[in-house]
Amino acid sequence: MQPSRDISRLIEIMAALRNPVGGCPWDLEQDFLTIRHYTIEEAYEVADAIERQDFSDLREELGDLLLQPIYHAQMASEAGHFDIGDVIYAITDKLIRRHPHVFGDVEAGTAVASEGRWEAIKAQERAAKASRKGDMAPSILDDVPNVLPALARAGKLTKRAAKVGFDWPDLDAVRAKVDEELDEVIVAHSSGDANAVHEEIGDLLFAVANLARHAGIDPEAALRDANNKFTRRFHHVEARCREDGIEPKDAGLARLDGYWNEIRAADKA
Repeated sequence: MQPSRDISRLIEIMAALRNPVGGCPWDLEQDFLTIRHYTIEEAYEVADAIERQDFSDLREELGDLLLQPIYHAQMASEAGHFDIGDVIYAITDKLIRRHPHVFGDVEAGTAVASEGRWEAIKAQERAAKASRKGDMAPSILDDVPNVLPALARAGKLTKRAAKVGFDWPDLDAVRAKVDEELDEVIVAHSSGDANAVHEEIGDLLFAVANLARHAGIDPEAALRDANNKFTRRFHHVEARCREDGIEPKDAGLARLDGYWNEIRAADKA
């Protein structure tokens, strides 16, 4: 078996790994549930390479991500559900169907018009899917995946609801809702009811995700960037502790905060 630029070679390799005769014992033990977290992990590693603008890593990570649908399709084929050809047919059919302005006789128009057509076609598809399953009342939220990161899912849920007019009128109204939810967190905390605090913090985070959407910001990306910023700044705090010959746990909050303010000031300079 030799490497190749042809995707058919990747399919052959995956089939060989899953072959009960001479295949890989580890690959043979896997199923959809054991592989699914790798699929999610690989998507995040692609995103990380893009954010770092590391195109060598991106090439490798895209290969790792490409393996995932091949892997799932191989297992599905073994179980008699579908094969990789069915997967490719389905996505090509969907792309052609959702782009009548490219592959049909519909006027292209603007990007906004294209997005509107895309959403209208998706709504028709949701209705058809619900009908096939015997549910004649599909929800606009039906295909927002439960497995999305919670903050990203909150943003997508509010975006979907907004399409039917269920939305705050402007950013100021959402900001007022954030303030209201924060007040409710404080009240719940004062009551000593841990379940109430849990619920109210969830409501607060949901409202913040909505605020981000109104501001045109991806809440998941914004929080990821904030995490990275915190990590970088805290590394500075740790480095300053080493310079001063003190353990961070022994430095005290005032000293740690002073180090933190150094890197904050440097960032703003």
